[in-house]
Amino acid sequence: MRSLGRSFLWALLLACPAILWAFAARADGPVHLRILGGLANVSQYLRFEQPFWERRVRELSGGRITAEIMPFDQAGLRATEVLPLMRLGVAPFAYALLAAAAAEEPEINIADLPTLNPDIATLRRNVARVRPFLAQLLRERYDVELLAIYTYPAQVIFCRRPFTGLSDLAGRRIRTSSVAQSEVMEALGATPVVIPFAEIVPAIRAGVVECAITGTLSGNAIGLHEVTTHVHALAISWGLAAFGASRGAWEALSEADRALLREGLAGLERDIWEGAERETGEGLACNTGQPGCTAGRPGRMTLVPVSAADSARRERLLRETVLPRWIARCGPECAEVWNNLLAPVTGVRAGAP
Repeated sequence: MRSLGRSFLWALLLACPAILWAFAARADGPVHLRILGGLANVSQYLRFEQPFWERRVRELSGGRITAEIMPFDQAGLRATEVLPLMRLGVAPFAYALLAAAAAEEPEINIADLPTLNPDIATLRRNVARVRPFLAQLLRERYDVELLAIYTYPAQVIFCRRPFTGLSDLAGRRIRTSSVAQSEVMEALGATPVVIPFAEIVPAIRAGVVECAITGTLSGNAIGLHEVTTHVHALAISWGLAAFGASRGAWEALSEADRALLREGLAGLERDIWEGAERETGEGLACNTGQPGCTAGRPGRMTLVPVSAADSARRERLLRETVLPRWIARCGPECAEVWNNLLAPVTGVRAGAP
């Protein structure tokens, strides 16, 4: 009953922007913020986001700023709806999955295109290079102030029957979460099926798909290791998210409060990235039942290592499929952005569509 009441309250608040603004605009007194957070029931939310907003913010402000947070999916929202709600001021402080937003704004996911980042060091480098561009895009198109960029652990391929590498995926039905992931699977000869995160395990059990792309540890958290047998070590993508504030809500806070939140969020971002790096390896350890598993449930899966052939295929997919398709959706301006920001470090240059 409590969860039903809370869900109803959030639905009411999201429908009534004036109520939300009342909590964010009291810059001269106690401030209470309502936050739309990331996916429910995964490590990033439970270990980092929720404790930060429910406890750490109060500690940093000496009790003057308090907050409550609800995952966007538990609030009854689709990932694609978050940024438009922020633009309207309905969701003043919120977390937006960039791959979901890329359905309407392809350039917003420039740093996490599938096959671009085989490891977290590469992801860090690429995010640092595009961060000013993303901040400007969110400010100009959504009236959103970018406050942090988060990442989930590596998204890898789980399958319910054996495979030895990317070349074995042809003919299989594979769960994907974005257009770009789907294009990669099509290029490998597989059939992509876009399925929400919460429905992955039922889809595997029902035979709707036989493989799925998702996070190493988040897959373990939902029991994917119980319905699949093999997991690939190659990062297809990561799952970047932007945390931001609608401009009106942000400017309604005092300068001191904005500085405090920026400092706190910088620490939260650092913790989430360190956690994603650690949990990528830990997720693989848990799924395969290795000693390094401490945060998940031990499984008995077979780890498929990244072969030289897989690495070469990944580079070809980026050059021949991912980048050209992204430019075709995004336009010549995106080719220019890529060539200015990422071509110098990737060695892959984009051509106009």
